[in-house]
Amino acid sequence: MTEVLALLILLTVIAAIITVLTTNLLYAVISVGAVGFLLAIVYLFLAAPDVAIVQIGVEVVSLVILIRATLGREVQKQKSDHTVTGAAFAVAFVAVIGLFGIQVFNLFPQFGNPVMERFADAPALVYLQTGLATTGAPNLVTAVLLDFRAWDTLGEATVLFCAALGTAAILRRNARTNAKDKKDETS
Repeated sequence: MTEVLALLILLTVIAAIITVLTTNLLYAVISVGAVGFLLAIVYLFLAAPDVAIVQIGVEVVSLVILIRATLGREVQKQKSDHTVTGAAFAVAFVAVIGLFGIQVFNLFPQFGNPVMERFADAPALVYLQTGLATTGAPNLVTAVLLDFRAWDTLGEATVLFCAALGTAAILRRNARTNAKDKKDETS
């Protein structure tokens, strides 16, 4: 398991380096998306599926916004003699991710087999057995979100707030730019 996590982190670092070094803005946005999705897979391996789901949700929304913002820009193309090397690297990268994904799916437990049956000290079993007595909350979902995992919930809410704030900032800047352009055209 440690080797798989090391490979994922290495791929994340490679994607981050590609993001910084690439001259094409759209490729940089796609590389940022690769970083985010690879981190979501890391979270799954670290047994944090709720954080992984939030990461994927934020990543999808931010990628759509960034790609939309990128497509409207005029991009300068540079001549490169490395097109064959880049294509070969991209194919190899996709093949490695695909093989890795197949391996991950083979490691998943059988569908319908709850965690509580596989692990005697699973948090879900502890929550069910001691939730009402420990927290005093009759609603177990509320007890888990606001008592047992309050810091995690606060972190997720912070991530969602930052994503919404970033989205609003990007859309507001685009609206101001468009309004300024229309004002200049009428003058």
